[in-house]
Amino acid sequence: MRIFARTHQLPPRLAAAAIVLSSGLDKTSVDDQTATGLHGMAAGTYPFLGRMDPVNFARLLSRAEIILGTVLLVPFVPSLLAGAALTGFAGGLLGMYLKTPGMRREGSLRPSPEGISLSKDVWLLGIGLGLMLEELGDR
Repeated sequence: MRIFARTHQLPPRLAAAAIVLSSGLDKTSVDDQTATGLHGMAAGTYPFLGRMDPVNFARLLSRAEIILGTVLLVPFVPSLLAGAALTGFAGGLLGMYLKTPGMRREGSLRPSPEGISLSKDVWLLGIGLGLMLEELGDR
């Protein structure tokens, strides 16, 4: 496994890190209402999350996003590992897009106006898969 990220991998890693890290930092001090909204949307897609306290869920999500953003920023974290983490995170976001009512136009994968923000996370999936595939292809 390559120890340092390749130079051409740094721009997509930095772009994804900026968004994910900013999102995580924004969630460090959410109020109860915001935490409840985040938790409700996630639990609607992933029912096992319904057992969690909304404030604890928001804290955990914030920490996970901060850790993922940091992993992407640090060039000595192997791109295979960073890509796998980003792919998993993006897959969860896109699962919410696909399963949450009102996010897509009826009978289509195209986003509704409400689903645009989640549908855009497909680029995170693309970056994660790209990092992984390149590293696996060199084996």
